[in-house]
Amino acid sequence: MNATIGKRIRKYREEKGISQEELAEKLHISRSTYQRIENGETNSWVNHIENICTSLDVTMEDILKPEEGYTQINRENTANENSSNNMIQNQTNNYNTPEKLIEQYEERIKELKDQVEFWKNKAEANK
Repeated sequence: MNATIGKRIRKYREEKGISQEELAEKLHISRSTYQRIENGETNSWVNHIENICTSLDVTMEDILKPEEGYTQINRENTANENSSNNMIQNQTNNYNTPEKLIEQYEERIKELKDQVEFWKNKAEANK
């Protein structure tokens, strides 16, 4: 999911002719942090989504809309499966210790909990 959102943000940023550095400044984050958002390496876009949308003059729906041919549930299931498969593959490839694998799962769970909390707050604010 982070990769898809990051690609969309990059697309809209490039369409507006704004550099990564310029948008990072508007968001009050470093360029490297912003670059991680576009590369799908973090879910911190959740904390900045409103400012991103305002800066790029797009709606949240533009950035968060389901991919064509997929429902929201299918996208989330696919993302979760891919994340789990990637973690398992990383363990196999890198011979990670069980402790490292547990850390990776805990990090992913925290990211998902942060996203849920964001959307709960957003829903409450829109009431």
